[in-house]
Amino acid sequence: MSCRRFFSIPVLSVILVMGFVYYVTLFIFIDDWVGLRSSAGKLNALLFSFLASLCLFSLSICVLVDPGRVPASYVPDVEDSGWSNGNATETRKCDKCFAYKPLRTHHCRVCRRCVLKMVLLVCCAFKNGDSYAGNVPLKTFIVCCGIFMIGLSITLGTLLCWHIYLIAHNITTIEHYDSKRASWLARKSGQSFRHQFDIGVYKNITSVLGPNMIKWLCPTFTRNSEDGISFSASRDS
Repeated sequence: MSCRRFFSIPVLSVILVMGFVYYVTLFIFIDDWVGLRSSAGKLNALLFSFLASLCLFSLSICVLVDPGRVPASYVPDVEDSGWSNGNATETRKCDKCFAYKPLRTHHCRVCRRCVLKMVLLVCCAFKNGDSYAGNVPLKTFIVCCGIFMIGLSITLGTLLCWHIYLIAHNITTIEHYDSKRASWLARKSGQSFRHQFDIGVYKNITSVLGPNMIKWLCPTFTRNSEDGISFSASRDS
């Protein structure tokens, strides 16, 4: 394990981003929210620091731990269907390190050798017969977690995209459905329709998330110029 790997541009970029997020969260968001010297601020700072340390530890493991290699004793099985076509043995040799390449193996320019491709989570689950917590089959546990995470990612991703659209157009969900009929009537009469509070993407975003771009990721700290009663309207309305 060599610490010199931390001085590569991709790794340094990730560390800088993590440091920026950590600084902004602690000394801007939490400090502005409850104050770092308060009990709530100390608790939030401690929890976030713990999670950030886990992320940094995981990154360090990825950088320092050897990703593995093709065993030196590996020889392709000529009877295997993957090697049975003519000069397949020659084509499955790496043209950089001249070693045999099993299926799904790729040459890593950083490691300067061929590295076995990691097996997908679900594939690994069906090959593992162990149990989780002593009574639940591990494959069942992993597959259920995978299905849950996929469903959650799709749901939250769709919700995120939907709200980005609403914010960019400065429109609420109810106004969006009401504007469908207004847009249809406008097209029918040969006119164009624009939501009356749509004042441009940037102004729409700042009217919802505030003028400070750093605080856009934490909308609870926004202080809008609008009071929620009167709003800026488009000149075309």
